[in-house]
Amino acid sequence: MEAVQEHELTGWRKWFAGIGDQCVFFTSFLRNIFAGDFEWSEFVRQCYEIGYRSMMLVGITSFIMGAVLILQLRPSLVSFGEESMLPTTLAVSLIREIGPVITALICSGKIASSIGAELGSMKVTEQIDAMEVSGASPLQYLVVTRILAVTCMVPLLTIIGDVIGLIGGFIALNITDSISYILYFHKCVAAIDFSDFLPAFVKTIFFGFAIGFVGCYKGYNSNKGTESVGIAANSAVVTASLWVFVIDAIAVQITSILFYK
Repeated sequence: MEAVQEHELTGWRKWFAGIGDQCVFFTSFLRNIFAGDFEWSEFVRQCYEIGYRSMMLVGITSFIMGAVLILQLRPSLVSFGEESMLPTTLAVSLIREIGPVITALICSGKIASSIGAELGSMKVTEQIDAMEVSGASPLQYLVVTRILAVTCMVPLLTIIGDVIGLIGGFIALNITDSISYILYFHKCVAAIDFSDFLPAFVKTIFFGFAIGFVGCYKGYNSNKGTESVGIAANSAVVTASLWVFVIDAIAVQITSILFYK
C-alpha cells in the first residue's frame, strides 16, 4: 500500500515538475523574442516549410470535408423541406467550428510531429549544445522562429481551408441538385456574420501557438538517445491535439457569453 502511494506521489511530482519546466520554457521564449536581432530569414523559411508545404494536405482535407458535410446534411434538411438552407448551414458550421478544428488537428499531426522530431534529433546529435558553445542562441534561432511561424500560418491555412471547403460543398451540392455558383456563394457570404468569423480566427491563433510551443518543447527537452526522437514526435502530436480541444472548449464558452447570448 505504501509503495502504491509513493508511486502516485512520484507521478504527481513529475507532473508538477513538467508544468514548471514548461513555464520556464515559456518565459525563455518570451525573453528571447526581444533579445538581440530577430532571425527574419529563419522565420521566413519556417513560414514556407510550415505553411506552404501544409497547404496541399489542408486543402484536400477541407475539400473532402465540405463535400461530405453537404452530402450528410442534405437528407435531413430535405426531410424538413429546407434544402435551400444547405449553403447557409455549411458556411456557418465550417467557419465557426469544423474548419478551425480540423485544420488545427491536421497541423498537430504534421507540424508538431515534424518540429518535435527535428529538434529532438538536433538534441540527440548535440547540435543544440554546439550552438550554445559557439555563442549562438538556440532558443532564439530554433524555438522563437518556429513558434511564431506556426502561430502565423495556422490562421492563414484555416482561411484557405474554409474557402476550399465551401468549394467542395458547391461541387457536392451540384451532384444531386443544380445551383449557380453566384447564388451559392451569395448565400454562404450572407450567412456569415462578423461574430462568426472573429472568434474562429482568434482561436486559430491560439491553436497555432499551442501547436508550435508543444512541438518545440517536446523536441528541445527530449532525452539523449535515438528512441527519444520518436517519443518526442509522438508526444508532441498527442499533447498538441489535446490542447486544441481544450482551447476550443474554452473559446466556445467565451464566444457563447460574448456573442451568442
